[in-house]
Amino acid sequence: MIVLGIETSCDETAAAVVSDCDAEGRVRLPGERILGQVVLSQIEEHRAFGGVVPEVAARAHLEHTDRIVGEAMARAGIGYADLDAVAATGGPGLIGGVIVGVMTGKAIALAHDLPFVAVNHLEGHALSARLSNDVPFPYLLLLVSGGHCQLLVVEDVGRYRRLGTTIDDALGEAFDKTAKMLGLGYPGGPAVEQAAAMGDPTRFSLPRPMKGREGCHFSFSGLKTAVRQAIESFPPGPLTQQDAADICAAFHDAVTDVLDDRVSRALQIFRDLYPEGGPLVVAGGVAANKAIRARLESVAARAGTTLIAPPIELCTDNGAMIAWAGIERRRAGQCDGLDFAPRPRWPLDPDAPKASFAGVKA
Repeated sequence: MIVLGIETSCDETAAAVVSDCDAEGRVRLPGERILGQVVLSQIEEHRAFGGVVPEVAARAHLEHTDRIVGEAMARAGIGYADLDAVAATGGPGLIGGVIVGVMTGKAIALAHDLPFVAVNHLEGHALSARLSNDVPFPYLLLLVSGGHCQLLVVEDVGRYRRLGTTIDDALGEAFDKTAKMLGLGYPGGPAVEQAAAMGDPTRFSLPRPMKGREGCHFSFSGLKTAVRQAIESFPPGPLTQQDAADICAAFHDAVTDVLDDRVSRALQIFRDLYPEGGPLVVAGGVAANKAIRARLESVAARAGTTLIAPPIELCTDNGAMIAWAGIERRRAGQCDGLDFAPRPRWPLDPDAPKASFAGVKA
């Protein structure tokens, strides 16, 4: 099966062609499945604003998606007649960009008489470890990105059980806002990680929101507030490089402590549900953070399991994960009509109870 995947949910315009078997029908090894992939970042377009501007992102997708798809097909060395399906992110995400990708996917599917698959962006991340590592079901997933922070049991394609979510801000957003307050630029995650490596995490005492509480939910708004208060404790004027590094190190330390606590609790619940166990998987843009990966490896080892993280290029938004999710859904006999409506919100576990704390529900 060969599937074209299109991803336009935020600020990357991406397309990829992925195949599960070769021409002779032999199953491809994980490293051989991506036949062609192109990712166009919009970092420069959004840098001046310190974050993603939805209208700017949508216009960039509209301008570049056709070309990116063509380049991915050219790198794969195939024509549209060789495809078995077209998959595009159908949500959740910035709706303007999602519309561009969905309409492009529908147009290709209609023009070449191909099945169309609308992929949940979160499912793309959730299944990316099966593209890169052949991970069997079930497994526990920590999905951490600029817009999402969730703990999910991945039971099968289309079957997800949410154990925890953020009741306010996503972890990636907390990284970006911390970087912005410190004047470190955009994107914030890599900037904070780099500064933290040169800082003293003990100089500032920052809170560990939700640590020690029942359940697996997250909260990061209070941590952002504490970072702002630490910055305001200095006299007016720019901070020194060392001051900023020390705040970043304290922030980094707080984040890894919170993840350690929340994921450890989720692993206990996961083992109760599935005594035979399964690995811990981390995915999403924040999964590229080396310190977070190292702490999660320790968490997994304490629980007697292993951590699996896709390659960094498959953690950030990309077309390959969308194409692979399309393959998984087609294997299950699923596809979507050309009347599919793009969705700004699309939970993986629509039956999950509301997460409530301090009057906030997510």
